[in-house]
Amino acid sequence: MHRLAILFFTAVLGGAALVACQTAPQTGPAAQPKPTAGFVTDMKAFDVFIATKPTPEQFHAAYPDVMLVTPDMMTTREMRQNHSRYFPKMDADGRIVGGAFM
Repeated sequence: MHRLAILFFTAVLGGAALVACQTAPQTGPAAQPKPTAGFVTDMKAFDVFIATKPTPEQFHAAYPDVMLVTPDMMTTREMRQNHSRYFPKMDADGRIVGGAFM
């Protein structure tokens, strides 16, 4: 009987150790990307970032040197070739779902 108690205790302790070692699922917000200084040069990375549907605040954190022209802003329409000004398309929740450099 004593051996069964020891085996049972060892099994329970081993099971508890296995459960404690498992990682918890990610429930918090995704990690913010490293800020990119200057204008957008890596379009593939930029497209991947836009696919995450960032908020304007997340956009400013990731690309601080790129002007985000939201619908409430007045700007001129001169043509820029350096990807320094982005006109986003926004969804109903205010997230960026696409857009264009102009």
